[in-house]
Amino acid sequence: MALIAVVVFLITYALIVDERINRAVAAMAGAAVLVFLWIVPWDSLLDHVDFGTIFLLMGMMIIVNVASNSGLFEYLAIITAKAAKGSPIMVLVLFSCVTAVTSAFLDNVTTVLLMTPMLLYIAKVMDLNPIPFLLAEILSSNVGGMATLIGDPPNIMIASAAGLTFNEFLLTMAPIAIVDLLVVLLIFYVIYGRKMKVDDAGKAAIKKTINALDERAAIQDTVLFKKSIIALAIVIMLFFMHNNIGEILHTFLPFVDSSMTLEPAEVALIGAALILFWSRKSPEVIFEKVEWTALFFFGGLFILVGGLVETGVINDLALMMTSSLTSTGEAMFVIAWFSAIASAIVDNIPLTVALIPLIQDIGLNAPNIDIYPLWWALSLGACLGGNGTAIAASANVVVLGIAEREGIKITFFDLLKIGMFVLVVTVAIGLGMLYIMF
Repeated sequence: MALIAVVVFLITYALIVDERINRAVAAMAGAAVLVFLWIVPWDSLLDHVDFGTIFLLMGMMIIVNVASNSGLFEYLAIITAKAAKGSPIMVLVLFSCVTAVTSAFLDNVTTVLLMTPMLLYIAKVMDLNPIPFLLAEILSSNVGGMATLIGDPPNIMIASAAGLTFNEFLLTMAPIAIVDLLVVLLIFYVIYGRKMKVDDAGKAAIKKTINALDERAAIQDTVLFKKSIIALAIVIMLFFMHNNIGEILHTFLPFVDSSMTLEPAEVALIGAALILFWSRKSPEVIFEKVEWTALFFFGGLFILVGGLVETGVINDLALMMTSSLTSTGEAMFVIAWFSAIASAIVDNIPLTVALIPLIQDIGLNAPNIDIYPLWWALSLGACLGGNGTAIAASANVVVLGIAEREGIKITFFDLLKIGMFVLVVTVAIGLGMLYIMF
């Protein structure tokens, strides 16, 4: 059974890379084979699908689609383009920094859903190739998501298992994220800087074109514009408070259970319902713009990885990689690189689920190894591994899906070429910083 699960996974992965078959179709076909062969039993099928991720994506897609009808993203895009003063590389730097910071406090999927329409609009206005901007956005979102406890799902799971606090994550991982972001921007400057350079006349022409744009004129519906800002503000506020919403409400409403929490997916669905109800927009029109292919791709991918989990492949591979560890430093090295490379191939959520009990077992069976630094090594690898391939992180799939819908083709190898290089460099730097800390 394990061999069949691996073969199905590899064939499906090859089809995804090949791209002659739509990746959602390939993932669903592979998942169907595993279910048909009872490798993933029907009774446990739903256990492997992360509906938190699916509903979070769906809710935020609805919010973004409604807000986009107001001209909100064009408005913000024009302001950002003007701040860059006609320099394409400054646009890339500004958007990368904003994406990274936002991803640290919202999940990176929500961030790219908000940022991608703005980037595409700016690239169109400045008559620039949007691919470097979109690639920088993907990489920056994954680096930024590593910085805090709530930035990326693996961090949430690691913090829960290890009892780590928000401040611990901020003090340990945020400095690494800042350094890695600077390195990513330097890499993009070296690779794309010359291609983005324009002479003084060109820069003046771009600046003139941008300055001629009126951000106020970009607002298509003033009422919806204001409602969208309020709805987004409420959603962002709920994301910040979702873990202690019960305590906050209990202060004003004593009958509310103080232990109540909201999952990020619940926040997204609440926001989607609010903005649909308040805006009075036709749900049929809004739902047509939801990236259904991305959602079905994730569903199929979760089941494919579920087959590797069900047959024990992921767990056996992790045990094999860590069975001969003798020191904390060696364990940090193995876990960081194993989780980074594996996360570039499979989704980092089930991988993190498999590695958490493994680290706990190391703590029980190897008293000479301090497992505290291992949690940070896992966070480093699982988050930065998302930069490796087109399907390594949810944000990657969403950005590529939006780009494809707009007629922009970013192939698997386009991201692989720069993504794997960034993965290796950023993990090496992060691991070095962790060695210094611990």
